[in-house]
Amino acid sequence: MEITVTNLSKSFEGREVFRQVSQTFRTGGIYCLMGASGSGKTTFFRILLGLDKPDSGTVAGTEGAFLSAVFQENRLCESFSSLDNVLMVFPKVTREIREAAKEDLCKLLPEESIYRPVSTLSGGMKRRVAVVRALLTPSHILLMDEPFTGMDEDTRRKVIAFVKQKTNRKLAIISTHQEEDIPLLGGSLIRLTAERKGI
Repeated sequence: MEITVTNLSKSFEGREVFRQVSQTFRTGGIYCLMGASGSGKTTFFRILLGLDKPDSGTVAGTEGAFLSAVFQENRLCESFSSLDNVLMVFPKVTREIREAAKEDLCKLLPEESIYRPVSTLSGGMKRRVAVVRALLTPSHILLMDEPFTGMDEDTRRKVIAFVKQKTNRKLAIISTHQEEDIPLLGGSLIRLTAERKGI
């Protein structure tokens, strides 16, 4: 799987967010997207997902591919349990899928919490549910917009290790404000900027 971004530019109300971004992303690596607040990381993801259109430039390689995402908002069904939030991404839930989902959730959450409505969980716990759901969604491409928000240091390291384990056969692009996350992920740094051509 390969995504090729060529001369991608985007602005809002006359303000340039990024311009002439060109980059190739390939399966097997984790790409860590960094940039100042307002540099367009979320907008870049939305364009890759087909939710926004660029002013100019092209994205090739996402046609026919299955994408999963962690947005800045968790986008969970609050009345559903953690387990049901994860299982809802599968077209058919078998016993094996249910057991695997329970096992993965229990790597990041106390077991009793995975059966409770997510409305009863803390912000950091909800974030972990969103991360597990995106990682278990059958997909070729994974986009994660600041997935480690609201986590303490120990939890963040545990989640990063889990992300590394689950993305070895996917094309993964992860935005982060923490430069120390990059070596933990074994990722390649990509800086998004409007001041110079490309990233």
